Amino acid sequence: NKMNPPIASVHGHQMERMFWITMTVIGIAFAITQSLLFVYAYKYQHKEGRRAYFFAHNNKIEVIWTIIPAIVMASLIFAGWKAWTRITGPAPKDSVVVELMGKQFNWLVRYPGRDMKLGVINYRMIDAVNEWGFDLSDKSALDDFTTNEIHVPKGVPVLIKIRSRDVLHAVYMPQFRVQMYAVPGMPTRFWFTPTTTTDEMRAKLGNPKFNYELACNQVCGGSHFAMKATIIVDEPEDYQNWYAAQQSFAQKNPDVLAAFKQKAKTMVTPVAAVAEAKEAAPVPLAASY
Repeated sequence: NKMNPPIASVHGHQMERMFWITMTVIGIAFAITQSLLFVYAYKYQHKEGRRAYFFAHNNKIEVIWTIIPAIVMASLIFAGWKAWTRITGPAPKDSVVVELMGKQFNWLVRYPGRDMKLGVINYRMIDAVNEWGFDLSDKSALDDFTTNEIHVPKGVPVLIKIRSRDVLHAVYMPQFRVQMYAVPGMPTRFWFTPTTTTDEMRAKLGNPKFNYELACNQVCGGSHFAMKATIIVDEPEDYQNWYAAQQSFAQKNPDVLAAFKQKAKTMVTPVAAVAEAKEAAPVPLAASY
C-alpha cells in the first residue's frame, strides 16, 4: 500500500496511532457538523407565513462549544508535541550516526570512522571530487567515509544529521515514518530505531526486489524525481561487517590528502597575516549538531 506502507521503526507505531486518532476525531466532528448543517437547512427552509425566531445569546451554549473543542484540540496537540520533541531531541548515546546532505539532484551520505566523530567540512573546499568539502587538516575527518547506500542496523537507534547544499530538500523515509526538512544553512536532525531488516521486509511483502527508500518530497528543481537513495537495514552483525569493510574518503582519494599535507608544509604566513585571515575566514561547518 503506497499510501500507508508497513511500519519498520519503533516510533512509527506511535505516529500511526496518533494519525488515526486525529482522523477519527476530525471525522466524527465533520460527520456531526455537516449532518446538522443539512438537517437544519432542510428543517428551517423558507415557508410562507413562518417568522424567524431571534436568538440573541446563550452563555451555556457558548461555553460548551468553546471548551469541548479546546480540550480535544489541546490534547491532540500536546500528544503530538510530546512525540515530536522526543524524536527530534537528543538521541541515545549508543546511536549510529549517519549524515545526509541534499543537493540538486542527489543525496550525499557520510559516516564517522573509527573515532566515531564526524570531521569538519568547509563549503570552500567543495569540488568535483570532494563533494562534502572535507577539511582533511582536521584529524576527525581523516577516517570519515562516504557511501552511495545508507546502511543501518536493526534494533539500534540511528541519528540522522541533515544538511542541504543548495535549496530546500526533505528527508522522507516512509516505512520508518521519518520526515525532516534539509534547510540550507540550518542543520537539522531526526533519530529512529529500525525494527525490520530489508530481508525480513522482502519476505513479509513477498517482494524480493523491495528496498527501503530515502526520497526528497519537496519539489527542488527540474530533476527532483531523481533525488532517491537506497536504505539497507542489516542485522547488527552484518552491519558491523559492512562498516569494517569501508574505506575512508582520504584512503580513496590519496591525491586530495597529499594536497592537504603539501599545503600544510609549504604554508608560511606572517603572524599579522594569520590574525587577519582568522578574522576574515568563514567559520567551517562543524559536525557537532
